[in-house]
Amino acid sequence: MAKKDAKRHRQAVKPAKAKPRPTHSGASKEAPHRVASGATESEIRRLDREILKLANRRAALTVKWIQSQASPFKILFSPVADEHLTELIEKGNPGPLAEPAVRGLFREIISGARSQVKTLRIAYLGPAFSFTHLAAMERFGGSSSFIPVNNIAAVFEEVNRGHADYGIAPIENSTDGRVVDTLDMFTRLPLKICGEVQLAIHHNLMARCQRGEITEIYSKPQALSQCREWLSRNMPQSRLIEVTSTSTAAQLARDKFGAAAVASRHAAVQYELQVVAENIEDNKGNVTRFAVIGDETTKPTGRDKTAVLLQIPHKPGSLAEALATFKKNGINLTWIESYPLRGPEVGYLFFLDFEGHAGDARTKRMLAELERKAVRLEVLGSYPRSEPLE
Repeated sequence: MAKKDAKRHRQAVKPAKAKPRPTHSGASKEAPHRVASGATESEIRRLDREILKLANRRAALTVKWIQSQASPFKILFSPVADEHLTELIEKGNPGPLAEPAVRGLFREIISGARSQVKTLRIAYLGPAFSFTHLAAMERFGGSSSFIPVNNIAAVFEEVNRGHADYGIAPIENSTDGRVVDTLDMFTRLPLKICGEVQLAIHHNLMARCQRGEITEIYSKPQALSQCREWLSRNMPQSRLIEVTSTSTAAQLARDKFGAAAVASRHAAVQYELQVVAENIEDNKGNVTRFAVIGDETTKPTGRDKTAVLLQIPHKPGSLAEALATFKKNGINLTWIESYPLRGPEVGYLFFLDFEGHAGDARTKRMLAELERKAVRLEVLGSYPRSEPLE
């Protein structure tokens, strides 16, 4: 390039001189905005430091309180303390954060603190990101150690053998009713219901192909049942195949072209699947109740339920007489299921839930009367009532 051309080129790209800053009287309208933005950012950083400090202080005090108890390991699962916190969040949350977000924040602080004393081992029906896994994480927090097993019986066995501190298993669905495998295990092993989690169940159709290319749809029987009308209307060309869990279904959809799964949105993320259709459950109020399984008796909270296993004489009027005991004592019966006896014996076992704690005077009186009418009566546990969680 010639010297004259180079000089002209430098002049062409020479930046313009900066304009002088305006005086206060002539300040632009944007200046206050920049100051406000800077002040807000500074306040956010200050609050972050404060939240971090308070969260660690809350965790340290939780550890100190647990270690001061006579039986520290038994305090690691504390329905009474958890119920007080739930009540605080319900009544004292000023917003704008919704309750699930605030609940999750506290849950992880407490879970992390408890893990400083001991990491709880939780058995659940796996694999990872099944609905039972989501319920377990909701109840125990991410600092627990989660043990996936292949069936509900194995959940009970892991707890009974001491390989897990607690287990979690589905007990009832608002669409399909009782979960037989869970009820059956309570007749086989001497374990208690220590708590419950009610989880809103939203099913999604997911795949790695387009909706029109889906030829097979995998899921566990309960999930397919809860979406039967939607699937019949919208996917009549696809074959429905039952598998052991929604997570297993998601794995199959990931690995097989033309396959889809009915599972949770978490499973879609975990297995890198596209959600083809969301919230396909027929009942939009679809809720599954999960039982927390252990061998402990929980203290009253004031908002409790009790579960019992009842066998009555197999003769006319026996059930009516047993149920009259609840009415006589003013106790609200919330759930009843029948289950046929095994072997040559004729008759039924009944699973009942009712409001109140087994330690309450009125409940004790009712149970004493009920036992006089029963062939067999076992208290499966008293635990805080829960509300459905999204």
